Amino acid sequence: MSRELPDGWRWVKLAEVCQINPRRPRNLAISPETDVTFIPMAAVSDQSAAITGAISRPYTEVSRGYTYMEDGDVIFAKITPCMQNGKHAIVRDTRAGFAFGSTEFHVLRPSDVLDARLLHSFLLRPEFLQEAERSFTGTAGQQRVPKEFMASVSFPLPPIGEQHCIIARLEEQLATTERARSAALAQLAAIEAMPQALLRQIFPRSPARELLTGWRWAKLGDMCEIVNGSTPKSAVPEYWGGDICWVTPTDLGQLDTRSIKRTERSITIAGYNSCSTTLVPAGAVVMSSRAPIGHLAIAATELCTNQGCKAFVPTSAVESKYLYYTLRNSMDDIRALGVGATFAEVSKRTLAAFTIPLPPIDEQRRIVRELDEQTAAIERARAAAQARLDALEDLPAAALRLAFTP
Repeated sequence: MSRELPDGWRWVKLAEVCQINPRRPRNLAISPETDVTFIPMAAVSDQSAAITGAISRPYTEVSRGYTYMEDGDVIFAKITPCMQNGKHAIVRDTRAGFAFGSTEFHVLRPSDVLDARLLHSFLLRPEFLQEAERSFTGTAGQQRVPKEFMASVSFPLPPIGEQHCIIARLEEQLATTERARSAALAQLAAIEAMPQALLRQIFPRSPARELLTGWRWAKLGDMCEIVNGSTPKSAVPEYWGGDICWVTPTDLGQLDTRSIKRTERSITIAGYNSCSTTLVPAGAVVMSSRAPIGHLAIAATELCTNQGCKAFVPTSAVESKYLYYTLRNSMDDIRALGVGATFAEVSKRTLAAFTIPLPPIDEQRRIVRELDEQTAAIERARAAAQARLDALEDLPAAALRLAFTP
């Protein structure tokens, strides 16, 4: 409260300009026979939307320990993790003009000197949320923002006319930012769809489709050695923490490149010898064959896998990168071959019989060069689009911060 404010502004505590957790509605009489509108936590799904999903309950069911909320009140989730997940909003469109809150919200009812929209914007600021987290009381999993904290929060209060101007300017800024964010999301989605579209242009998918001269349909089992993985006993410490990379579907799913050279866990020679996993060379293509089917990478070093993966060791008839690209293109068809009650899995035998389009080796290398160049360009475009989106994601917080910086 030490900052100097513009003329007409003043520092106030929220308790001076709001009713906090009111126990009675503003204008409506309540009797034990009244059905009231109850808003469960699940009904609040958007910070700026009207409250939806409200239900009616008898007054006698919910009268003890609850606070009223009604149209125009600002509600703020006071428990974790709801508070951190954006459960705060302005109450709008409730039945009968008012609602009956739950013990999981703080209800702030602004007086005539405070616009509810300005108060709500103040609560949305990251700085306020961080300060609220520091005020938590209770045990882990049941922590709450205390009412005393809300009451003592300092608020820079402008004259009501200036509040309306601030809100109009802020809403315009946020709407402009949201339009830009939506456009950036659409652009990013379009860019992220480009690699698969590129693969579809190059690789035929159906064996019934006529191939170019020199191409043929070839079974994976004829082009590669397909090997299963296995897991050493977890209870034997001597089997773990060695120098052999041991790939799981989780490792493959966490990659943001097409190659894999490090894994979360590694095994020792003793661990390797204790089970039926197989060491494959750099250049082998590794695929998760269950939970889920379809994560894919090229081994950048010698490694082995657990039983949730298959490794394809190419023969001289197929380039490693070509095999990677054509498997990516065929992944929907491979997933469709999975069977299993608990989770779908595609077997070594099934994969061996799966056919891929195979051109001469020089054509494979040309296709790989072309795909490498184009996917690199797509990745540069994706990174730029993501950077734009990240910058836009920061703008609402900056606009909210500026609105309360006199």
